[in-house]
Amino acid sequence: MIKVKIWLEDNLKGDPVIWGIVLLLSLISILAVYSATGSLAYRKMGGNTEVYLFKHSALIFASIVVMWAVHNIPYKYFSKLSLFALWVSVPLLMITYLFGSTINEANRWLTVPIINQAFQPSDLAKLALISAVAGMLAKRQRRITDIKGTFIPIIIWIGTICLLIAIANMSTAVMLLSTCLLLMFIGRVPLKYLLVVCMVGALVLTTAILMGQRGGVFFSRIERFMNDDPAEIPFQAKHSYIAIATGGISGKGPGNSEQRNILPHPYSDFIYAIIVEEYGMIGGGFVLFLYLALLYRGMRVVAISTRPFGGLLSAGLSFSLVIQAMINMGVAVGLVPITGLPLPMVSMGGTSLIFTGISLGIILSISRGDHEDAFINEQKSVPRKVKVA
Repeated sequence: MIKVKIWLEDNLKGDPVIWGIVLLLSLISILAVYSATGSLAYRKMGGNTEVYLFKHSALIFASIVVMWAVHNIPYKYFSKLSLFALWVSVPLLMITYLFGSTINEANRWLTVPIINQAFQPSDLAKLALISAVAGMLAKRQRRITDIKGTFIPIIIWIGTICLLIAIANMSTAVMLLSTCLLLMFIGRVPLKYLLVVCMVGALVLTTAILMGQRGGVFFSRIERFMNDDPAEIPFQAKHSYIAIATGGISGKGPGNSEQRNILPHPYSDFIYAIIVEEYGMIGGGFVLFLYLALLYRGMRVVAISTRPFGGLLSAGLSFSLVIQAMINMGVAVGLVPITGLPLPMVSMGGTSLIFTGISLGIILSISRGDHEDAFINEQKSVPRKVKVA
């Protein structure tokens, strides 16, 4: 037991609460996806549900390994890497829009030829933009009101990346814009500049709606959401409400979901509805609590951070993950229009799980680095005893 404790302390550094939250979400994910893939397995795998169980478990394990590897990298290096990733993201997003794989009437996926694995460049762009904005704000804290040197470079990158994402994925672009606004607010950007960012963001999103692939879908989803007629409730939303309503307090039990056979994408977009149906309000509330706890621990890292970049980066990544989770859960319960955003670290996915692992690994790296810095400073502040001969 002592050896296990020593091994954990040596290998799993950083905030232990975040490690615990990740492990709990991973366990919930495996159970929920295994149950929710029944219909998919019946159609594509002849009822062999273990195929998706093993595949998803392997991806969860891979994301945790990536998170562990990233948390061992000093977070200061992510500032330079983010700028390189931004420059790479722009052509990747353009190539995806023009030649990417079309799923649900949108080009969001790009297939890597050698490994034949599809991924969404928007995941890379989202991570790169948050890191780059945090780095630019941290370096310019003493001249935060400098329009030419500070504000314009930030707003150009935000506008460019959000536009390229929005033409195929409006919900991700809106979420990313909201995260950047919160990050700039924490970075002490004046309110009048934030209003300018909002205006530019509105212009960018309007342009994306007019020239993008999903403009019609965007308006139809908003229209259906605002409609009070019960007959106009979308098919997905209707069965999501049924799943949640029939789940009750304690749920129907693991594997007993009925709506998993009716709901489109119950293993990704509407996995929260399946969780509530099988585990009730208790299970759904526990998942919500885990994400709120993750936000709290991420913001706690901001409070104890010894460097501006670490605090801002932790805040941006924490907001990004938790806002996405809130939107996914909000869709399931009818608080926001249908978006198609997965539930981070829970929904079945491929490279999205890996990028989530990278984000969590960076947060852990920041908490680890700041804790070590605080320890070193504390040791330096302790007066040394002078030996008397």
